[in-house]
Amino acid sequence: MHTTPMPDVTRKPSKRVLEPSERISEVLFGLIMVLTFTGSLSVAEADRAEVRTMLIGALGCNTVWGIIDGILYLMGCLAEKERDLMILRTVREAANSEQARRLIADALPSVVASVLHSEELDAMRQRLQQVPDLPNRAQLRKSDWLGAVGVFLLVFLSTFPVVIPFLFMQNAGPALRLSNGIAILMLFLTGYAYGKCVARRPWLTGIAMVALGTILVGLTIALGG
Repeated sequence: MHTTPMPDVTRKPSKRVLEPSERISEVLFGLIMVLTFTGSLSVAEADRAEVRTMLIGALGCNTVWGIIDGILYLMGCLAEKERDLMILRTVREAANSEQARRLIADALPSVVASVLHSEELDAMRQRLQQVPDLPNRAQLRKSDWLGAVGVFLLVFLSTFPVVIPFLFMQNAGPALRLSNGIAILMLFLTGYAYGKCVARRPWLTGIAMVALGTILVGLTIALGG
């Protein structure tokens, strides 16, 4: 007899390893971090030793923060999966249909929950009751680990376009000007992409991202970051 396999409740189907908004935020984070190093460089006094120190600091900082951000991403994935399991257990153990409907509706996006009828919520409850062999605790999957690697790479690799001028140009002044130009362009492109993701005017969002990035870098440097 053929049986249809039940879904894995700790896995969200058709979800990308990293959503576009997640990629954008990680690139922005990496940019802000590296700009705190390049922005603190004194062009008038910088020599090759100071530039080298700045490069090591920028690469090292973004490497560490990329690892930390990847770990935080995994923690978020695990918490989300555990929440899904907890909701499923609570729905299955609900004292009555009304309580089960309320739990299911609370777990859904409000727009979706608002258009569902009681019969549809009851049908969801019945399907959830049929899910076999719940795991005792949530576990990370391959896609979660890939997402963490993606987070690390985005934070780490976003360092290089900004520091490349310092690797190939001997004079710190022109290198810093070119580096700042690249950073402004990357901030604009990041904002442009984010604007498209959230259905806002991409050009205005790009300009706003440049302004926001400049303010954040200035605050970080001023506060000793």
